[in-house]
Amino acid sequence: MIRNAAQLLTINDADLGIIEDGAVKVENGIITWVGRTAELRTEDRESQSIDASGCVVMPGFIDCHTHLVFGGYRDDEFEQRLKGRSYKEIAEAGGGILATVRKTRQAPESELLAAGRSRLQEMLEWGTTTCEIKSGYGLDTDTELKLLRVIRQLGRDSVQTVVPTFLGAHSVPPELDKPAYIRKLVDEMIPRVADAGLARFCDVFCESFVFNAEESRQILEAGKRSGLTPKIHADEIEPSGGAETAARVGAVSAEHLLVPSDAGLRAMKDQGVVAVLLPGTSLFLKTRAKAPVAKMREVGLTMALGSDFNPGSCTVFAIPMVISLACLFYGMTIEEALIGATRNAAKALKIEDQGGIRAGMAADLLVLDIPNYRHIAYRLGHNPVRTVVKGGRVALQRP
Repeated sequence: MIRNAAQLLTINDADLGIIEDGAVKVENGIITWVGRTAELRTEDRESQSIDASGCVVMPGFIDCHTHLVFGGYRDDEFEQRLKGRSYKEIAEAGGGILATVRKTRQAPESELLAAGRSRLQEMLEWGTTTCEIKSGYGLDTDTELKLLRVIRQLGRDSVQTVVPTFLGAHSVPPELDKPAYIRKLVDEMIPRVADAGLARFCDVFCESFVFNAEESRQILEAGKRSGLTPKIHADEIEPSGGAETAARVGAVSAEHLLVPSDAGLRAMKDQGVVAVLLPGTSLFLKTRAKAPVAKMREVGLTMALGSDFNPGSCTVFAIPMVISLACLFYGMTIEEALIGATRNAAKALKIEDQGGIRAGMAADLLVLDIPNYRHIAYRLGHNPVRTVVKGGRVALQRP
């Protein structure tokens, strides 16, 4: 039982569903009752409980876009960008994703696993109870399978729910040309990933200088034939037709979307594609373009938020910080950002029982030491998390 919450955010599709003096009853890891503390039965008041007086209670954060497992960092590139070089220039000179690929290929599974565990624990401290993790820093069959095995083990070891995504189409490896690598992805890598049951989703980096719209479609259709649901990195750096491709292949989500076309956004809406926005990356790369939230709102798109934590373009995985940036840089309302980091993020991962507080849903809950929900976005860089409950068990408790 959690009781006496100053504000209980139940999170609906269109609003926060606030209950003042709220309470939540949990049995066997599932929410069984939600309402006001005053409505509790006498026997419930005697149950084991957490007193949330003066606090906000809400669903756990769902980070629906990360690249959590990799070897090494790219702090040298960060300094280069501060001196004026662009992300694209660094990538074309052999840096960027390929720099991490070299380090990741050399790293043993034990090293990748230890680093991943540490990062997941820190994410838990910031309230993330579910985390999607992409592969993509191998770009060969053995290393991609190694990364996905590490991701699977992280899911077994961690208190958090871990959702695996295959992103073999993150870039083109230096040892193959693009047509040869696409054949390898379609004929070998995707079938082996699917046969091993190592991923739920297949993703692709759709940009004109990586995989164009038609190449991305071929890769994602191959993933669909193997039972992997499509996702797509779309229209981040240049208009690439990524949003249109997401709609065409029936992707669950299109991610980044800094420079999508209006037609692409409308097509996404028609096909029910979730727009996953990553404001931490815009901050980190100092991009001029910002996700067109006003247009997405006008079209009626479902907008989710993720961190995009990775070694090259965003080292932020604190979702409260991401929520603040979504409001400050992208123009989202606090309400939109909170729904984006919970209910809509769950939709981007096709998870039905997370992202809200209602009877029958998983008891993934946060107790935040703040007087009202606005402080989550308002206090930039502040960690409000006092208690994390995952599956009905206390996973983190601060004094």
